[in-house]
Amino acid sequence: MTFLLRRGRATQSLRSILANPASSKPYQNPKTPIHCIGQKSRGSTCRPFSTQPSKFPEYEMPSVTWGVVQGRKEKLVSRVIICDYLKTIGIIPDELEDLELPSNVEVMRERVEFLQKLGLTIDDFNEYPLMLGCSVRKNTIPVLGYLEKIGIQKSRLGEFVKNYPQVLHSSVVVELVPVVKFLRGLDVEKQDIGYVLMKYPELLGFKLEGTMSTSVAYLVSIGVSPRDIGPMITQYPYFLGMRVGTVIKPLVDYLVSLGLPKKILARMFEKRAYILGYDLEETVKPNVNCLISFGIRREALPSVIAQFPPILGLPLKAKLSTQQYFFNLKLKIDPDGFARVIEQMPQMVSLNQNVIMKPVEFLLGRGIPPEDVAEMIVKCPQLVAVQVGFMKNRYYFFKSEMGRPVKELVEFPEYFTYSLESRIKPRYQSLQSKGIRCSLAWFLNCSDQRFEERLQADFIETETAGPSFCMGGKLGLPSNEEVVSAEEDDESDDETLLYRRTVSL
Repeated sequence: MTFLLRRGRATQSLRSILANPASSKPYQNPKTPIHCIGQKSRGSTCRPFSTQPSKFPEYEMPSVTWGVVQGRKEKLVSRVIICDYLKTIGIIPDELEDLELPSNVEVMRERVEFLQKLGLTIDDFNEYPLMLGCSVRKNTIPVLGYLEKIGIQKSRLGEFVKNYPQVLHSSVVVELVPVVKFLRGLDVEKQDIGYVLMKYPELLGFKLEGTMSTSVAYLVSIGVSPRDIGPMITQYPYFLGMRVGTVIKPLVDYLVSLGLPKKILARMFEKRAYILGYDLEETVKPNVNCLISFGIRREALPSVIAQFPPILGLPLKAKLSTQQYFFNLKLKIDPDGFARVIEQMPQMVSLNQNVIMKPVEFLLGRGIPPEDVAEMIVKCPQLVAVQVGFMKNRYYFFKSEMGRPVKELVEFPEYFTYSLESRIKPRYQSLQSKGIRCSLAWFLNCSDQRFEERLQADFIETETAGPSFCMGGKLGLPSNEEVVSAEEDDESDDETLLYRRTVSL
């Protein structure tokens, strides 16, 4: 009974205040500055809340924030008015039923207009209506201010919110700051934080002790250098959200089963972190089976993948079919020869056919029969990646200075992949001074140390069959620079050989 009497008195008092507002003190929100409530203070003018200094001066503060205290009936009336307003501008408020809405329509209107100024549209609101439940002052402005502080351009804040509207519900101190510190701790450069989060904004919603830490720990355990984790995140941050047990580890286990050592996989992931995003069942396994169906030997698969890891994620069947037909039609290379080409130079699946034809036409123009040109390409597919200008210089030196028959080029087409100035000329001149006559392979396909040993010997060692991969060095696809020839030391470690054969694109 006492409770009912008190409630009745409170209701009567509220009605009297509403009926005669001048006779009562205005409601004071505990979070509202006292000097802005009621009468103007002596000697100073009280200004609206929106004109007060802010920690985020780059954003216009709203003139209305929370509204007034309402009873149950008033709240229901306000909710109906706000929902009607949202419907008139095209927003469907159904998902806002269980959400606490502002006390009046003016507050909601300012929320909508503030977000629209960022670049969001009515469709964006309908995609995620819960963003309208975020206070502009307490949620939106602090979050946007922090995002801009860590490197996201102000002009792209709207795009960021559109891609990840849940960020507006986040606490800057409790949720956002720890994630940024975690990324910095993984050696992500400060200037790259904004770039990383623009690519993968969902990172801001992850728990530090969950998927992110587990993914990093597993990659380090298979040999990825901790110092390379930061660059990997900058290149492909999505792996931080991948589960080890269901995504990363199955991919690693499958590639290891093909013959790729974990040491090589680690180097692949460091340089091309996006490989972790290839779907094992939908892309990787079908592409491996496709390679086998086109005649690639199983024992050659590790070398193929190590040289050109993107081959695991390409629309491979279509590319291989197109290139195989082209090789057969234009170059007179049969499917078996085409398979040998792919084993030695898997980048061929993506090489433009016009690029391929330029070196071929040069060789044909020198009077080399088409069948010999085909044989040269099967022996050394890297031939088609050498610029014609460099091929001309090497060919003319071969003919004018060395005076050798073209047949030797057919037998050793790798000649065109070596540097004329740093290897061919000086070694040939050394041979001339010694009066030694030998094959191209004998003085070119060896390291400087081995070449000097051969020159100092009193005999010419017998040439033995060496590895099939004997071109001048690591290959880069045709660009403004020629293929770079590098020294290769004799190695017996299979993993080291495999790594040396990895091609940097």
